[in-house]
Amino acid sequence: MIERFVVLGDSFTEGVGDDDPAYPNGVRGWADRVAEALAATNSALGYANLAVRGRLLDQVVAEQIEPALALRPDLVTLYAGGNDLMRPRPDIDRLAETYDVAVGKLAASGATVVLFTGVDGVEDPVFRKMRGRTAVYNEHVRLIAARHGAVVVDMWAMRELRDRRMWSEDRIHLGPHGHTAVARAALDALGVAHDIRPVELGQRPVQTDAQRRAENLNWARTHVLPWIGRRVRGTSSGDAVTPKRPELAPVSPA
Repeated sequence: MIERFVVLGDSFTEGVGDDDPAYPNGVRGWADRVAEALAATNSALGYANLAVRGRLLDQVVAEQIEPALALRPDLVTLYAGGNDLMRPRPDIDRLAETYDVAVGKLAASGATVVLFTGVDGVEDPVFRKMRGRTAVYNEHVRLIAARHGAVVVDMWAMRELRDRRMWSEDRIHLGPHGHTAVARAALDALGVAHDIRPVELGQRPVQTDAQRRAENLNWARTHVLPWIGRRVRGTSSGDAVTPKRPELAPVSPA
């Protein structure tokens, strides 16, 4: 039985895009959903979420690995590198070497380690351009998982995540539906019984070219320009953010 559940990473694991003022940092996310499902069968579960939005892989490793190990988890998840892949010229092989060392430390603690592949952005005109580098990153993740006996949640294979309705308005972070789907996939990968039902959104609405252009223009104005501004200033969306659950604490079942 899982007693100490610790999650590490960036905005994906913090829960950004799944807004809920009832949760720390104002977001819920897939990891909180997994913790709630685990708590349904074990009220003694302790859950810590050390993830912080905007963190690059090196920052996640430097800031979160040792605090996570100090909590002596028996289940730990790690996802990092997505922000690096969005940079102009990421060194994916070097990222993989850093990732490998970090996963090795977590696995050596005796904890079950869960890793994630990146999502296939084939149906998005912007993120389709990152498809090749994401595929290379994913192959590294699979090799690292095999080397250290980690569980892999294969988001690349989750075709439902290609639907924009699974994502928040910024198109970078999963929305509530997407976080729900990932929580379900993570629990399935662990072989944990749960009652999270598949997300069913029905047929996608048909858009005219004019509607699509207007939507894309609004997205660029509202989300892309501020992102570029932060890159120019050398700032991050997570500069003033702290981990939402820095210590192990009980969780109320969903």
